[in-house]
Amino acid sequence: MIFLYIIIAILVIIIVLAMIGPKEYAVQRSIVIDKPTPEVFNYLKYLKNQDEWSPWGTRDPNMKKEFSGTDGQPGFVSRWEGNKDVGSGEQEIVRITENERIDSELRFLKPYKSTSDAFISVSPEGDQTRVTWGFSGHNKFPMTIMGLFMNMDKMVGPDFEEGLRTLKTRLES
Repeated sequence: MIFLYIIIAILVIIIVLAMIGPKEYAVQRSIVIDKPTPEVFNYLKYLKNQDEWSPWGTRDPNMKKEFSGTDGQPGFVSRWEGNKDVGSGEQEIVRITENERIDSELRFLKPYKSTSDAFISVSPEGDQTRVTWGFSGHNKFPMTIMGLFMNMDKMVGPDFEEGLRTLKTRLES
């Protein structure tokens, strides 16, 4: 009988934690690049260019990549399969608003399945361009519980900052 009460108590704790855990997450970072907005946007809309500045490419130089569709247009898909640091998944361009924003869907397969909405937006600041890179999504059970102990902004934010610094260096040199 005590065993049954222990099991019920554990289940109640799990349910309560799942109910109070964060249901959504969002991470974004920005940087200003000393180049005109159309030039920056034209570079960013091609997903293959992310290999030159994204921090995840350097974490697995042997990552397998596969592409389908026309890069720089909605429907283009970049697939990857890498080591434990980068996992596997795909990114699909879903919408492009010229000289403003590229929206894509990130579909992670490993180490765990999830889907996130990602974006890169640009806005002019005089002769320079502000680039904002971000993603958001919904936590499903059991990630709602894990969200109580993990901060997505602290986990992914530094990677976005690193990537944006590399992007700035690449475009300004």
